[in-house]
Amino acid sequence: MESVGPLPTNVPGLPIREYALVCLVTAAVTFLLTGLVRLLAIRVGAVAYPRKRDVHVKPMPRMGGVAMFGGVVAGLWLAHQLPVLRRAFEYTFDIQAVLIAGAVIVLVGALDDRFELDSLTKAAGQTTSAGVLVLLGVQWFAFWLPWGGSENSLGSVLLLSGNQGGLLTVLLVLTMVNAMNFVDGLDGLAAGIGMIAAAATCAFSLGLLVDRGGDVGTYPPALIAATLAGACLGFLPHNFQPARIFMGDSGSMLIGLMLAAASTTASGRLDYVNAGVGAKDAIALLSPLLVVAAVLFVPLLDLLMAVVRRTRAGRSPFAPDKMHLHHRLVEIGHSQRRAVLLIYLWAAVLAFGAVALTLFDAFVVGWGVGLGLLLALLASAIPRLREARRT
Repeated sequence: MESVGPLPTNVPGLPIREYALVCLVTAAVTFLLTGLVRLLAIRVGAVAYPRKRDVHVKPMPRMGGVAMFGGVVAGLWLAHQLPVLRRAFEYTFDIQAVLIAGAVIVLVGALDDRFELDSLTKAAGQTTSAGVLVLLGVQWFAFWLPWGGSENSLGSVLLLSGNQGGLLTVLLVLTMVNAMNFVDGLDGLAAGIGMIAAAATCAFSLGLLVDRGGDVGTYPPALIAATLAGACLGFLPHNFQPARIFMGDSGSMLIGLMLAAASTTASGRLDYVNAGVGAKDAIALLSPLLVVAAVLFVPLLDLLMAVVRRTRAGRSPFAPDKMHLHHRLVEIGHSQRRAVLLIYLWAAVLAFGAVALTLFDAFVVGWGVGLGLLLALLASAIPRLREARRT
């Protein structure tokens, strides 16, 4: 079930103020709800006690994802009341799909925050939430490939059947959910990365809205991303070091689910077949995949390194350890805050650099991203450089 009617185009104006309002209201509601959820978590026993692999040294309430989801619901409700953004609800079931799937995954995460569910039960909950997205039409339909095609075309288009697109979407959701879960190891880290990734996805979606002349099919990804960015923003004051509450699996899995949904609705339905081809179109056609890859780069790199590291050691890929990227930054001499800010920098350079490729000259953007990555590399290596100078 992909849509409920034809998608109108040429809708005047770019509703930036409306998206900003939704983001801010989501942030405010999340901020207010987090204090209440913290008291609830303490009362029901959803508390993270320090373990050998953990950085925190005292018991910490978790289940912050419940407050984040409450903020998302409030933001989407407000969007439905605004005549311009109501179009996001009227022509597809994308927003409804995210709400239902989000409720499922937050429920599973909240139960895990309280009762420490086994990995198989959590995987079943994650797969169920991904299946809800697919059943309600959130899935990939086409991929642009940089090879094949005729002599006068740039690459070819891989059209996906319903089963293929659904399977790809489920795999993307599972990967993103677990990647965000893996990266949630320092105060404020997952919330900050989620906010940066969501903001970049929202910017990319607004660019698509302009390019398509107001096609309301591009409204849902921008709205999903805007509410997610607001939820992360509202949660950060409670979670940045020193944290007063953790988001728990209920929060990290919600971030992964919504990022996967926003990326799918933004990139998985692009009309590659009718896209123009010219000198700059190779980058233009690749840009959706570049944005998706850049937004997911840091958590997916951490996930991949963890799986390789643990399987080489003969352990389960899901066996916990203390060798994630953030742990290594702390180990070489960065404080927790500085390690988190450095990962923010890496994520922002990659995500917004990829988005800039869709808006500005690729040569200028390439130099800017290169300088940003060099700055991030030097900042990350400062403790090592200081140690080398002492010796």
